Amino acid sequence: MSRVNDEMSNGCQCQGRRDRQPNAILFNILSRRDGRAPSAAGGESGEYGSRPHNCHCAARRTVCLKAPEETCQVASGVLVKTIHFMKSLPSFQQLPPKDQLSLLQSCWAPLFILGLAQEGVDFEVTDTPVTSMLKRILLTGKEHRGPREADRAQPTLAGVHKLKSCLDKFWSLDLSPKEYAYLKGAMLFNPDVPQLKAALFIEGLQQEAQRALREVILPLHPQDRGRFARILLTASALKTINPSLVTELFFRPVIGQADLLELLSEMLFTR
Repeated sequence: MSRVNDEMSNGCQCQGRRDRQPNAILFNILSRRDGRAPSAAGGESGEYGSRPHNCHCAARRTVCLKAPEETCQVASGVLVKTIHFMKSLPSFQQLPPKDQLSLLQSCWAPLFILGLAQEGVDFEVTDTPVTSMLKRILLTGKEHRGPREADRAQPTLAGVHKLKSCLDKFWSLDLSPKEYAYLKGAMLFNPDVPQLKAALFIEGLQQEAQRALREVILPLHPQDRGRFARILLTASALKTINPSLVTELFFRPVIGQADLLELLSEMLFTR
């Protein structure tokens, strides 16, 4: 009876959930380098897969990766490749450092998601385990979370479904490696990022990347006249994915309180 009352008080008529246990992750996010990332889709199906959940209460639940050790390692490899892609472009290296930093801050998450799609990385999530107050005190020595931790929004099931929907759309397009490369260029060189010193030059680079994308599509799909527009439309949905969702879901378990953007900046400007 108490369980039913608890569910009604929370405004949810869903059935109970299985118990969850937290996972420990003891490796460094930057330890992986080049090499194709393996798929994280293997293993037993989790509570929440790629299909939307019908319960609106469940969509608001905070979630975490079901297999964080494996998935975070794969995500780390994709992130390293994303920064390597930026550094490998001579046109990007010619930009003023402040413009490079601005583009990194604006574009790292969409480029990372494109990397997940290109690598075919799938993942599953589960309800965030609830840590007791006593355990939190024993582990951290503090009764309350720090202000930075308290202000961070935890990943929700609805946010994960939006991310998975973007991945599904890219997989349905079945882009070639060249299509991914030119699309990444078009996403990276975004002249609409505020306070760019070389905005006109960046706009020209974006147009060049889009033109190259259109030219590579034509011989690959001569009968599909709408493919170029569909690719750009699908890519525009990446901007609706909050970078904090990506950070908290894939990288917070390994970087702790560190600022991910600062880590990415160090990677970008390290020769």
